[in-house]
Amino acid sequence: MAQRVVVTLSDDIDGGEAAETVAFGLDGKMYEIDLNAANAKKLRKALAPYLAAGRKQTGKVAAGVTGTTAAYKHTALAPDPAAVRAWAQSNKMDVPARGRIPKRVYEAFREAS
Repeated sequence: MAQRVVVTLSDDIDGGEAAETVAFGLDGKMYEIDLNAANAKKLRKALAPYLAAGRKQTGKVAAGVTGTTAAYKHTALAPDPAAVRAWAQSNKMDVPARGRIPKRVYEAFREAS
């Protein structure tokens, strides 16, 4: 006896039949959404200005795609660890010379800024 399995995708926006699964990333997290052709086109059109202005990551596999995790990357939103360490030392806070900086030190640094 043969068995036939049919997978039907439902559009996650309007509940109709979906044509494709679109993968995208934001804030270091990967997402997938099933969309029909019209909704996929709307999503791509909405993201187009951001994609045009953004930088494409090369040589890295996005977290969650193959089970690997991307390394933590410091950005303008995260204070430079060297600056935090120097600030903490100048303010007589207990901070290790190397390794992980305690969360309380980062919090004090943000409050002082």
